[in-house]
Amino acid sequence: MKAVQKLRSPKGYTLIELSLAMSVGIMVAIMGLMLFNQQLAFLRIFKAQDFLTREAPMINNYVVRVISTAEDYRLYEDIDALKNGSDPVLTGAKVLLLRFREANGTMRASILSFEDPGTGPGLYYTMVPEMGSITGPDWALSKQPSLVSFAVEQGVLRMQVTGPNGEELIYSGTQQL
Repeated sequence: MKAVQKLRSPKGYTLIELSLAMSVGIMVAIMGLMLFNQQLAFLRIFKAQDFLTREAPMINNYVVRVISTAEDYRLYEDIDALKNGSDPVLTGAKVLLLRFREANGTMRASILSFEDPGTGPGLYYTMVPEMGSITGPDWALSKQPSLVSFAVEQGVLRMQVTGPNGEELIYSGTQQL
């Protein structure tokens, strides 16, 4: 008897099967890369709006609360002008001196200023001691603004805040007393 030869099926993949598998793999990789780039774009947008969504409302809440309780205020070019006793200004101020009337009739003061006390530029709050000189700020309200300026326009206090990405916000306060 003759040996019956079995036809063996070839082992492995054909060129067409390999090409198809590689094409599918490349398409999946490209789609994954596109999704990754889209996520990076969303992250950049989110970070750019972080100041507007997180810091700006917090600054607004604080400034509204503090300024509305002040008896009066004065604007100064910078913290050195305030310390040196320079005359107050109406525009281009970096320092807002607020005065508050206590329950016993005495006055106390605090300062809202855009300065760099050595820890980086920012919007700082300083409580003025009853007697003695003004020292460094007590705390940073926000270190994200790139510029903060105060002005009195038509008798209304305005605070212009420029964010880290060039955003400009203007807060309007009370009339000058």
